[in-house]
Amino acid sequence: MNVGITHLRAFLAVLDSGSFSGAADELDVSQSAVSHSVAALERSLGASVLVRTGRPRPTAFGEQILVPARQAVAAHAAICELAARRNRQPAGTVRLAAPPTACQGVLPALLRRWREEFPQVNVVLLEGDDGEVEEWLRRGAVELSVLVGPPSEQGVLLSTDTFQALLRRDHPLAAEPRIDVADLDDDPLILSTGGCETYVRQAYRLARRSLPGAHRVRDMGTLLTMVRSGIGVSIVPGLTATMLDHRLVMVPLAQRVTRSLTLTGPADRPWHRLAEVLTAWRRQHPTDAQDTDVLPVDLDLPTLGALPVRTRPAAGGHREPPVTA
Repeated sequence: MNVGITHLRAFLAVLDSGSFSGAADELDVSQSAVSHSVAALERSLGASVLVRTGRPRPTAFGEQILVPARQAVAAHAAICELAARRNRQPAGTVRLAAPPTACQGVLPALLRRWREEFPQVNVVLLEGDDGEVEEWLRRGAVELSVLVGPPSEQGVLLSTDTFQALLRRDHPLAAEPRIDVADLDDDPLILSTGGCETYVRQAYRLARRSLPGAHRVRDMGTLLTMVRSGIGVSIVPGLTATMLDHRLVMVPLAQRVTRSLTLTGPADRPWHRLAEVLTAWRRQHPTDAQDTDVLPVDLDLPTLGALPVRTRPAAGGHREPPVTA
């Protein structure tokens, strides 16, 4: 039996990307090469590992080898990493998951710096809501995550993010230097369910008001479109400013509510070596950890298009981390 790391990596990439073409992009090879690798794996094992009708998913036997395959690929990466460390040059691939506002507002500059400092390290960025990012880290789908909350002993603070009102530019309150939560009562509230609700409720508690009925949306892009269309207003993290166009503005709230964004590895197992390297570097270079309460309304920042993403469901019904190209 001749089962190679290349074969296992192709098998996992097809499942993780949701398609043979996506796997080819992820592995930087042709789609034909991916197909041949999976077929070679099946010949070596004497059994099919993928159901190819519709979105690829593992066969019953494919499910059985999924965990050992991930362990084998991870072990291979660890060996390559140790060899690189012997030459004092970190190398390899590490997966980093983060919520959309962090992907747009904090990570682009950090990824550029990491690329400059560690040219042989490939950071794969995956985007999800707060709960997904935490779950992916817990079950080992990623090695690093940007989590909401203060740093643990090993984690490092990336940014302090202050919640603000999101309005259309032609809204009567758009030019105010600061507004009260109560001032938003005349407009329907649009609430992100991706981890913001706890903080929005805190703002209403500080104002001694009850959270009104609200449109609830999961996707931040949908929320922005709804506000842009005049359907209502919202309260969002300050880093959302990096995703706005000229039709939207953010106004600080009288009720100051903040969240911390922390770069961290898993809490229940040893960290991937590259996760340790990147986190240590960030701890030594704690720049750009500014409070978003001071971001000006007309700040010229990158738009959402700066980091295109692919979304895909995981095999077995779980939502797989969408990869940022």
